[in-house]
Amino acid sequence: MVRPQPPEGVHRSRLRRAAALLSSLCAVIASNIVAAPVQAAGSAGPCALPRSEAHHSEGLDSWDPAYPRPRGRLHAVMIFLSFPDAAPATGPGELAADHFPGTSRFFERASYGKFALDVHPVKRWLRMPRKSTAYRIQRDWDAEHRTAYLRDAIAAADPAVDFSRYDVVYLVADPDAPGVDSDATKVINLDEPLSVDGARLSRVVTVFEHHPPDRNVLAHETLHVFDLPDLYHRPTDGKGDWDTHVGDWDLMGSQFGLASEPFGWHKWKLGWLGARQIDCVRGPGTGLHVLEPLETPMQPPGDDRTRLVVIRTSPTEAVAVEARGVGGNDSGSCAEGVLVYRVRSDTASGDGPVQVQDGHPRTAACVGASVYPPLADAPLDIGDSFGMGGTGNGVRVTVEGRTTAGAWTVKVTTR
Repeated sequence: MVRPQPPEGVHRSRLRRAAALLSSLCAVIASNIVAAPVQAAGSAGPCALPRSEAHHSEGLDSWDPAYPRPRGRLHAVMIFLSFPDAAPATGPGELAADHFPGTSRFFERASYGKFALDVHPVKRWLRMPRKSTAYRIQRDWDAEHRTAYLRDAIAAADPAVDFSRYDVVYLVADPDAPGVDSDATKVINLDEPLSVDGARLSRVVTVFEHHPPDRNVLAHETLHVFDLPDLYHRPTDGKGDWDTHVGDWDLMGSQFGLASEPFGWHKWKLGWLGARQIDCVRGPGTGLHVLEPLETPMQPPGDDRTRLVVIRTSPTEAVAVEARGVGGNDSGSCAEGVLVYRVRSDTASGDGPVQVQDGHPRTAACVGASVYPPLADAPLDIGDSFGMGGTGNGVRVTVEGRTTAGAWTVKVTTR
């Protein structure tokens, strides 16, 4: 039986609203990967929160080997699916160019060159056996039709694709087919990995984007493949704002955000930041930290400039402090400064595992461009001080100044 898929995938923000191989598949699609042995994630240190059973847990003391880790070079296949009820108006080459090399460049910048994603497009349409309307494609897709779509798609692709060669699988539907709904773009996880061409297929990215697509949509979905959670707030009644948790900060909140660079916590989780770039605050006291803006490229051979300060506040919670500038993946940001946020390792994807703290709660910024203006000016500027409440009570962050090279001097006080 198919269990409901969690709300994992892109959401359509304010800027978008203007817009017989796998016969057993129905028994294995589910909301989570079956628990697998975790692997130590290196010298995470005492400030690293432990992994929990929460879907896409923000714990980073270990790595779940059911997910590929984005270090070095990984390979993705892009498969293009047409339907009997539509003649594609756009070629596979044009659709591939919608996403690449842009997505690869995003990861190259975000990872400081530590991760490369190579895409291998199938250069022709592969025909699905049923009309696009027969699959009833939509955001909250019912299990029966979603299963039928995956079964038919992988069966259609198998003669042309050696799945054993790839770490990531993109199934791209003809965007002009009448039954295709762009809101259905998401990652589908398999409860029990399937054996295809001798490979274990654990998840696929189903792409139903318009041409041209939404900004950063494939980077968002690919980061789910690497075990990152959704950071947006999904209203239970379908009404209200999606972006109250993190606003524009980190594309796992919104792919339309003005500051799409992944949080420093996520870079730590993925292995793009290590112990040399992280200051762990232990015990009460006051300390000064010089924070390099997160998006600043690293200097070879070994860059030990701090990019993240972490204060462990409970067994499952931490406060993270990082500097954000205007450049790289944050080139559209409307504010720079020192960003403070909470991280919870026991909170599931979509339930608010990260909460950005508003350093300027009485003001907003970039109205009309920001996905959530109240948090667009969340970063602290020189002279600003912010005290935490709740489990972070006793933590105060004060911005003392900037160096001539542009780094931020930050005082952190704990008691």
